[in-house]
Amino acid sequence: MMAQSFIAKNQDIVQLAYFAVIITLLWCSEVIFTNSIATEKFKHTRVNLLFILTALPVQLGMISLVLLVSAWVNQHHWGLINYLPFHKNPWVYYTSLFILMDLCEYIYHVIMHKFDFLWKFHLVHHSDLKVDVSTTVREHPGETFVRTSFQMLWVFLLGPVAMVLVLRQTVQTFSNIAAHTTLRLPNRINKIVGLVFITPNLHHVHHHYQLPYTDCNYGDVLSIWDRLFGTFAELEKEHTVFGVDTHLEPSKNSVFLNILKIPFQKLERK
Repeated sequence: MMAQSFIAKNQDIVQLAYFAVIITLLWCSEVIFTNSIATEKFKHTRVNLLFILTALPVQLGMISLVLLVSAWVNQHHWGLINYLPFHKNPWVYYTSLFILMDLCEYIYHVIMHKFDFLWKFHLVHHSDLKVDVSTTVREHPGETFVRTSFQMLWVFLLGPVAMVLVLRQTVQTFSNIAAHTTLRLPNRINKIVGLVFITPNLHHVHHHYQLPYTDCNYGDVLSIWDRLFGTFAELEKEHTVFGVDTHLEPSKNSVFLNILKIPFQKLERK
C-alpha cells in the first residue's frame, strides 16, 4: 500500500524515469541491431529530444489536474465504471477501465487527424522523416496541452482511480516507444501479436507519408479498434516512406524552431 501511495503521489517522476530507461534501452538496441551510425542517429535524436524542453513543463502541470479530476470523480462516485456489472471486482475494474481508456485514446487520435486546427499540431509528430524511438517525444507543446486536456475528459467520463492511470501509463509508455522503434517484428510474429496489439510494423504504416495510410492504425495499445472501425491497414517495409507529403523538406524538418512553427503556418492538404 505504501508503494502504491508513493507511485500515485509521484506519478510524474516515476513515469519520467521509466520513460527515460525504456527509450534509452531501445535507442541503444536500434544502434546495435540495425547497424545505425551512432553519430548520425544522435543528430536526429537531438532535434527530437529538444521537444522535451517545451512539452515536459506542460505535461507535468497538466498531469496534476488529471489527478485532481480523478480524485474528484472517485470522491463523488462519478463515472461510467460505476454502472458496469461487477465493477467492484478488481479484475473487472482495472481491465474494463484499461480497455475503455484505450478506446478513448483511439478516438482522440482520430480527432487529431480529422480537424485541421488540431492536425497542424499533430503534424509535428508526423513530419519526422526518420521514425525511431526518439520520434515518441517529438510532440508540439500545443498537442501536449490538447492531449492531456482530453485525458482529463476521459477520466471525468470514466471515473478511474489514480492507480488505474499509473497502470495505464506504464503500459502505454512502453507500447508507444516500442511502436516507433526501427526494430520490426518478423512477419509471422507480427501477424499474431498484431491481432490484439499495435506493433512497430503496424504503427510504421500510420507514419507513411501519404493517405490513406496516414489515416490508418490509430490504435494506442490495442489494434482491435482499428479492425473494428475499419481503419486497419498493412504495408510492407520496403513500401513505407516516413513523413507527410506536404512537409518532406529535410532542411525544414530537421531544425527545431522551424518544426515548432508548423502549427502556425498555412495548412496544405494533398
